Amino acid sequence: MVPTHMFLTRGVGVHKEKLTSFEEALRSAGVEYCNLVSVSSILPPHCKIIPRKQGEKLLKPGEITFCVMARSETNERNQLVSASVGVAKPTDHGTYGYLSEHHAHGETDEETGEYTEDLAAQMLATTLGVEFDPNVAWKEREQVFKMGGKIVQTLNMTQSAVGKKGKWTTVIALAVFIPPENVQARPRR
Repeated sequence: MVPTHMFLTRGVGVHKEKLTSFEEALRSAGVEYCNLVSVSSILPPHCKIIPRKQGEKLLKPGEITFCVMARSETNERNQLVSASVGVAKPTDHGTYGYLSEHHAHGETDEETGEYTEDLAAQMLATTLGVEFDPNVAWKEREQVFKMGGKIVQTLNMTQSAVGKKGKWTTVIALAVFIPPENVQARPRR
């Protein structure tokens, strides 16, 4: 199975039980009805990124659903947690791209999101032979990557939250792959 479509989503859950906090984060992300299987970091060639609502309509309750997932949790009051998935798409749609995930404590949405975008872009750049200086800031490298003409798009999906007293707080970010047969079938909703 090589997915032809993917969507990005995120969620946050808060509950006194750790597992229920995760379940609430899945509900917030709109994928609680799927059996999620985490996979590694390849964005398949020709894989189209679609809006979340469109992607949710293509999933079936109970199906095995492949995703790249970032997850972070805390039960400490006032602790900032974040989770992010970064995407780097090559200009040549027949070439694979990269996804990256990062989970952090104490990083803002912007810091975590930029980090995952940078990770995905670096992995793609090294595969494509794009030369770059890893010691310069992400914004400078981003321009080098895009001006080189081999990386067309980078983006991220990030969720953060602050822990609550006496509760678990879970944040998730996901890149959800749609099975090819679901794209041709009638949407479920």
